Order: sequence, then structure tokens, then C-alpha cells
Amino acid sequence: MMKIALTISMLVVSNVFMTWAWYGHLKKGSGADSKPLLMIILMSWGLAFFEYCFMIPANRLGSAGGLNVAQLKIMQEVITLCVFIPFALFYIGEKWKWDYLWAFLCVLGAVFFVNRERLFG
Repeated sequence: MMKIALTISMLVVSNVFMTWAWYGHLKKGSGADSKPLLMIILMSWGLAFFEYCFMIPANRLGSAGGLNVAQLKIMQEVITLCVFIPFALFYIGEKWKWDYLWAFLCVLGAVFFVNRERLFG
């Protein structure tokens, strides 16, 4: 159980780096608008390096803890949404849409189905 908890924690950290690398430069007034695209790409790659420093060990640890690849992937998607939605709303300034909730619930359905055997034998 400790391996899975550590896996989740590392995936959260990884997703924070990933979200900043992929979307942080889209905030209006962030200064990224005036920078050349190549510079933004290189800066994003720099952040993505740290994403991978957490993602790869997290996946290996989760696998060693008994999670299969599908479970790891679906867990990753849920964590991505848990990190991305607050980022989009509070940092980028996107407006809330109820469709975000419905999409998130669909992903939670995927969590259920990918873990059904583990939960119910």
C-alpha cells in the first residue's frame, strides 16, 4: 500500500511539472507571448525533464506495487485532471463549465472499470 501511496504522490508532482510545461505559457500577460516559440519549447522541455524524473520512477514503483499498465494510465489521467482543472481555473483564468464535471465523472468510471477485479475479486 505504501508503494501505491508513493506512486500517487510522485504522479501528482509529475503532473504539476507537466501542466506548467504544456500550458503555463498560455496565460495572458505571463511574458511568454513576447518570447520566440523556440525559447518556449526549450523552456517547456526543461520543465518536462522534471516531469519525467518523477513519472518514470512512479510508474516503476506502482508496477512493483502490483498495479498493471492500464491502472497506472487511468490513475495518471485522474491525477492530470485533478491538477489541470484548478490550474486552468485559477492560474489561466478559464471559466468553469459543467462539462468539466461530466468529463471527470467519465474518467472516474474508467477508474472503476480498470480496478473492478482488484476491488471485487
